[in-house]
Amino acid sequence: MKKIKLASNTISNTDYKVLIKFLQKRSYLNQSKVTRTFESRFSKIIGKKYSIFVNSGSSANLLIAQTLLEGKNLKNKTVVVPSVSWSTTVSPFVQLGYNVVICDSNSSNLGLDIEHLSKLCKKYKPGLVVAVNVLGHSNDFRKIQSLKKKFNFYLVEDNCESLGSKYKNKSLGSIGFASSHSFYFGHHISTIEGGMVSTDDYKFYNIALSIRAHGWARDLQKKIKNKLEKKYNITPFESFYKFYYQGFNIRSTDLNATLGINQLKKLNSICKIRYRNYLMYKKFLPNFWFQKSDLKLISSFGYSTFVKNREEVYKILAKNNIESRPIICGNIAKQPFMKDKYLNSKDNFSNANFVDKYGIYLPNHANLSIQDIDLVTKKFLKIAKPIFFKRNYV
Repeated sequence: MKKIKLASNTISNTDYKVLIKFLQKRSYLNQSKVTRTFESRFSKIIGKKYSIFVNSGSSANLLIAQTLLEGKNLKNKTVVVPSVSWSTTVSPFVQLGYNVVICDSNSSNLGLDIEHLSKLCKKYKPGLVVAVNVLGHSNDFRKIQSLKKKFNFYLVEDNCESLGSKYKNKSLGSIGFASSHSFYFGHHISTIEGGMVSTDDYKFYNIALSIRAHGWARDLQKKIKNKLEKKYNITPFESFYKFYYQGFNIRSTDLNATLGINQLKKLNSICKIRYRNYLMYKKFLPNFWFQKSDLKLISSFGYSTFVKNREEVYKILAKNNIESRPIICGNIAKQPFMKDKYLNSKDNFSNANFVDKYGIYLPNHANLSIQDIDLVTKKFLKIAKPIFFKRNYV
């Protein structure tokens, strides 16, 4: 029996041929001109002025967190993070000494709950709010932007699961001050391993370029590099080995960028298939909760819903060679590494707790056929018992 996987490789034989051709022509594989071309083309697609290619989506989140500190952008080090999230969306802020506050999810798109976010802003006055676009769906950015204006915080998007989704004629990932993206296996496009940071801010961009590679100035635009050398009285002899920021080595390579450039050519078609699959799941599962948001195109990462008997459903699907999994990592507040790491531990994350206990998501990727979805949903319907959000769930 054919195995229906949660994720599928987007790298084709055509991509392999492009890589072989690149390897035959190039002796230098590290980050160089091809990386800059990939960054430029990605920026145009996402709708941001600048992009910085790194070795993973997790590194992209780390780079954003560190660059905001080094650039002294924030009024304070208090950050609101989403409860329905990923470990490396949140852990960089813990590691870098931010004061972390967790916001509950909402019951529609699983993004930030606006009512809870408003209360947190009043109480903690955060300098930064992080919004995860969950499984291809948008947050309620109209209301978040209203709170941003009122409470004066920076907004960052973790868009690792939502590349290609369209919000009011804009791409998700183009709304916040900066955004992170992932090109890991099974994501919308793949560079084998890889990620991207995107922004419109010139200062942030240049600091991020430096932090990506040890904190040196080699990758910076000449004007910025000269300014730093003048400020610190650096001679040309010293320049190559002076470090201006607390940096990392989270670069990718021109080899990965070559793959990324070729993958971008099929991003639009991949997103359309994922959206078609999302609509088919909705059609075949009319009596189950479904994730929704105000988008023109939902580049669905996985089809999420809730069942009373999650473990039983998982086991039956697995016996039929169908993969399933919890929704991201459930409630981040319940993850072992987050114990005693956030300020509002007495808050009741009712929606996120519900996601944590009953959430499941089903396969969706560009190689999934309508026949596959028909099989998945038929097996699912034989055993699954639907359950719906209750606001005061404990």
